[in-house]
Amino acid sequence: MTDYLSVTTTVDSVAAAERIADALLDARLAACVQIEGPFESRYHWQGAVERNREWRCTIKTRADLFEALEGVLRAAHPYETPEILAHAVVRGNDAYLAWLDAELRT
Repeated sequence: MTDYLSVTTTVDSVAAAERIADALLDARLAACVQIEGPFESRYHWQGAVERNREWRCTIKTRADLFEALEGVLRAAHPYETPEILAHAVVRGNDAYLAWLDAELRT
C-alpha cells in the first residue's frame, strides 16, 4: 500500500468546503486542501435524478491517517451520504512528499 493519499469529497457550498478544510488542517490530518468550484453534479438520489452546484475538496494526506480523517470529515460534512474517495498516490515529487510528512500529524 502507498503511504500517501489524495482524498476527494464534494459539498453544497464554499462555506462547507472551508469548514471541512479548516477542521482537517487544524487536526493536522491534511497538509493541503484544495477547494474547486462551483461545478454542476447530476446524480441519482432517492429515486430521482438530482442536479446541484457543488464544490470539490481534494485533501492531501497519508494512508495511516485515513480513518481519523474520515471521522472528522463525516462529522463536518453536510451530506447524509458524503462522497469520500481515497486515491493512492503512486509516485510523487520527493520534496513535496517530505513537506507533506512534515505538515501532518505523526
